[in-house]
Amino acid sequence: MSGRDENGGNGRRAGNGRGDGRRAERNDSEAREIELAIEAEEREEETYQQQGDGRLRGTWMMLASLWRLIRGEDQRGRKVRWLVGLLRPYRRRVAGMFGALLAVTAATLAPPLLAGMAVTEITHDPDLGKLNLIVVAFMAAALVYWGASTVQTYLVGWVGQRALQDLRLRIFTHVEGMSIGFFTRTRPGVIISRITNDVDALDQLLSIGVVTLVSSLLTLVGVVVIMLFLDVGLALVVFLTFPLLAIASVIFRIVASSAYRITRERIAEVTAYLQESLSGIRVVRSFAQEKRHVVAMGDLNEANRLANMKTVYLNAAYFPAVELLSAIGTAVILLYGGYQALDTADAAEQAVQIGVVVAFVGYLNIFFDPIQQLSNLYTTYQQGMAALDKIFDLLDTEPDLTDKPEALDPRPLRGDIELEEVWFSYGTGDDDGWALKDASIRIPAGETLALVGSTGAGKSTLAKLVARFYDPQKGRVLVDGHDLRDLKAQCLRSQLGIVPQEGFLFSGTIRENIAFGRPDASDEEIEAAAEGIGAGEFIRRLPEGWETQAGERGTALSAGQRQLIAFARALLAEPRILILDEATSNLDVRTERAIERGLETLLTGRTAIVIAHRLSTIRDADRIAVLEHGEIEELGTHDELIAAGGRYAELYGNWAELAS
Repeated sequence: MSGRDENGGNGRRAGNGRGDGRRAERNDSEAREIELAIEAEEREEETYQQQGDGRLRGTWMMLASLWRLIRGEDQRGRKVRWLVGLLRPYRRRVAGMFGALLAVTAATLAPPLLAGMAVTEITHDPDLGKLNLIVVAFMAAALVYWGASTVQTYLVGWVGQRALQDLRLRIFTHVEGMSIGFFTRTRPGVIISRITNDVDALDQLLSIGVVTLVSSLLTLVGVVVIMLFLDVGLALVVFLTFPLLAIASVIFRIVASSAYRITRERIAEVTAYLQESLSGIRVVRSFAQEKRHVVAMGDLNEANRLANMKTVYLNAAYFPAVELLSAIGTAVILLYGGYQALDTADAAEQAVQIGVVVAFVGYLNIFFDPIQQLSNLYTTYQQGMAALDKIFDLLDTEPDLTDKPEALDPRPLRGDIELEEVWFSYGTGDDDGWALKDASIRIPAGETLALVGSTGAGKSTLAKLVARFYDPQKGRVLVDGHDLRDLKAQCLRSQLGIVPQEGFLFSGTIRENIAFGRPDASDEEIEAAAEGIGAGEFIRRLPEGWETQAGERGTALSAGQRQLIAFARALLAEPRILILDEATSNLDVRTERAIERGLETLLTGRTAIVIAHRLSTIRDADRIAVLEHGEIEELGTHDELIAAGGRYAELYGNWAELAS
């Protein structure tokens, strides 16, 4: 194309005739078409070759993956060992559980043998004394089964619930220790699903799976040994059905592995969307988007149903096949064993053979029951292991910020803060993604620094770095001359108070929420903090006063009341460093003026970083920093910045005009 344009252009510039130019274009066009056709054929051949190679590679990778699944080499061994490790603190009760399990298995294996012996006694030379002994043994086996089953069921439930209690606490402890960045990347509903749905799936694996596995394996081994002891030939004939069963089980395992993993992902999506929708129900109602949310929930629910239906299809195909093989095995026993009994001339041997056939039928039913239980267990295993995979993904996620082994704890802090050439990005840190660029500033202990600027200028980012919610990619943030990365997180957080734009309150009383940072504070100290910030008056007017329930997220209170409680909470904690992030934005002018004296009390003697769009709240700050596009553009007192006539003067003028 470019060659044709160029030739045409040259022809026109040279003043040649249009006919020559067109012929040249046609010749070039035909040549180009031939080249393109040749290139297309070459690409097609390469594609066929790549497809062939891809099919071979894909087939090989699939076979390798299937082999790993069959052998269980996909990190499952490590996870299963870790899961079993949850039982280690309760090893004595686990030992008692397995002792009871052995007794239950022995009692389960006794009845068919006793029934065969009884049939032999009845059909040949009946002996009432021997028959009575067999009946007594039968009843003894039943009593052993009853007692051992009771003990086993209790111990399994006790150990399983304790282990899951430990697991939930371990997951919650791990989540509590994660960095703030983790919660911005992970939906809360997914985390909730890990602690609820996935742990419940492990409950089935721990409380039912372990017992079923051991019991079924012991039963299978016991049945095989007894069948070989009774009649080797008949046993070998029955065993001919086992290869079919093994093939069906392997196919079931391969297909079910991915199916159950998908079910865990789908239910996590449903839980996450449900949590998000309920948390934002006011926004949904205000925009009349209930129908759209119902439709979206319906789509997720349908995807969850389809994922579970795939497991239903697998179970519907596999378990009836096991029943069919059981029926075939019974028919083989009756046919082969019956012929053997009929071919025996001696009456005593014939009676013994009939008893063996009866015992074999009983043992075959017992044999296929554990196989079906193991197949059901594999379903539970797949659900549990899919859940364990998700839990491991969470537990294997390391916090972005951790204390160094030699981290310092220089308490109490003075509160001297300094940023040295700090660069920070929430993403990759390219030129367009820096939230802070080369920020350098020092905040002496006891000084109040106000941060102003347009939305997205980097004000909250700077405060988050001081709180060490994140670490900068370049530069350092220091407190009392120590890099925050060299301090213990507890050292900083215990002397840091934050009042965000929307004060978050926990379920509980107002008194408990104010004392959140100092649970050991006395009632007098709690009430003094509330009075000092100007919150005592409205608290006393509440129906239950200090014992009024705040509700989840403080929904029982207005936005302004929640914010006053947040101020009182910060004051009671007595932090050395205080961050107010748009803390007065939810307060009306009257309430804001009422707490000005309380704010003076709160800020006195503390290093404070105050972020505000309402500029009237920061005029008395020791210094004001103006941020634009992640850079500190201006720094000075209110009067100095107004006199300079720069960006701050512009912002203040705009605010004053709007306020008037």
